[in-house]
Amino acid sequence: MQAATQNRNAVFFVFASLLVLAAIAAAFWQQPYILGIPFIILISFFLVTRLHYLFCLLVISIPWSIEYTFNQSLGTDLPDEPLMLLTSFAVIIWAVQHHKNLLKKPAIHPILWILFLQVLWVIITLVTSTNPLVSFKYLLAKSWYVLAFAGAPLILFRNAGYLKKSFFGLFYSMFAVLIVILVRHAFTGFTFSGINLSLQPFFRNHVNYSSLLVCMVPLCIAAMQLSAYKRMKFFFSAILLLLLFAVITSYARGAWLALLTGLSTYGLLRKKALFITFILMIVFALGTVFWFINNDRYLQYAPDYKSTIFHSDFTQHLVATYQMKDVSNAERFYRWIAGIRMIKDSWKTGFGPTTFYDNYRSYSLPIFKTWVSNNPEHSTVHNYFLLMIIEQGTIGLLLMLLLLGYMFYTAQKIYHRTQDAFWKIMIAAISAILVMICTVNFLSDLIETDKIGSVFYICLASLVIADIKTKSKSLLAIAS
Repeated sequence: MQAATQNRNAVFFVFASLLVLAAIAAAFWQQPYILGIPFIILISFFLVTRLHYLFCLLVISIPWSIEYTFNQSLGTDLPDEPLMLLTSFAVIIWAVQHHKNLLKKPAIHPILWILFLQVLWVIITLVTSTNPLVSFKYLLAKSWYVLAFAGAPLILFRNAGYLKKSFFGLFYSMFAVLIVILVRHAFTGFTFSGINLSLQPFFRNHVNYSSLLVCMVPLCIAAMQLSAYKRMKFFFSAILLLLLFAVITSYARGAWLALLTGLSTYGLLRKKALFITFILMIVFALGTVFWFINNDRYLQYAPDYKSTIFHSDFTQHLVATYQMKDVSNAERFYRWIAGIRMIKDSWKTGFGPTTFYDNYRSYSLPIFKTWVSNNPEHSTVHNYFLLMIIEQGTIGLLLMLLLLGYMFYTAQKIYHRTQDAFWKIMIAAISAILVMICTVNFLSDLIETDKIGSVFYICLASLVIADIKTKSKSLLAIAS
């Protein structure tokens, strides 16, 4: 009691001192905003010492966060990126405080070992990177993504209540944003041409929006299954219909495909076929790539520069997709070919994280060029798995595939081991979300973004906690 009083007195003294200094500085430079600094520090201190509040605030902020650019070389996501930094700092403080208990742990989970090797490999690729500075920025960003969205849940989710609060905090926050977007989109008549404008400023485009939106479907199904009352089941059923409508009117073909693959996950889990399906999909993808490369077959699919256009009408957009005349698909093909051609010069350690844009043009083929190939957005190859081997080499890609494979294997194992209804439902939802994330990342590269990367690492940590929790319960059941 006395120690707590002394701590409060120390905090008050420090805050009062900072406030006096800020008042003097504000008067001297005539900048009243300086007076806010002590309050920001006080709030940050409060949050850092209460990790569960901080993480909850971080998760809720994800759908609402906006991209903010200070200049051409510096940008951030507000408010979730500053909250990530605070959460990472809080995790480090917690680890220092509990280092003795951490050292006593019998073993580190294999998923965490693979994640550690991924980060270690990124450090190695900095040495050979064609642009060490931007690659170092990538390492920093990945570090606080991992600490915030994997480290914090590993600490908090030992209490299953925090896991439930975090997932459904994200769900309700996204639902609130969804209502705002749907109202805006309604004023355009839910048109294809009006979707991107309706998303501002929360999402860059309909791909980012739909990728996070579709991940809410398994959470809604889980909430429906966990509800004990018919009224709540009806409530979540209504939300599910609204979510499906929103996914359809997002006009994102990748999200539509992700919805199908995600829903198929439930059947694959029950049949113990999730892990083997993942392996078969890798084999199929590799076989497809080699088939296109053999005898330069891909040259037969070069688009007509003049006919690759963007359609404001979605029906024409779908027809153009089928006919390979849609500009987004044609441009994607253009970059995929450039990326595959880059591999021969980068298969060992890659060109370096975040260096695709700096290097791909000399590997592209003019025959596949489209009218948007000048790439003013500096976007990348639009396939996360291809991006991994280009920027981080073969080992980088293998570590990512190993991580995903072991996550699916762990999910399948837990689902059939546990009889706990809560963990069974949550594992099914997490598995579906991971399959959806894999699907959208086959057509995009979103793992390093705040909207999708956050969900991915939270799912990763949840699987680790679920494995530990259900394993201990299984051992107790056998012993009894």
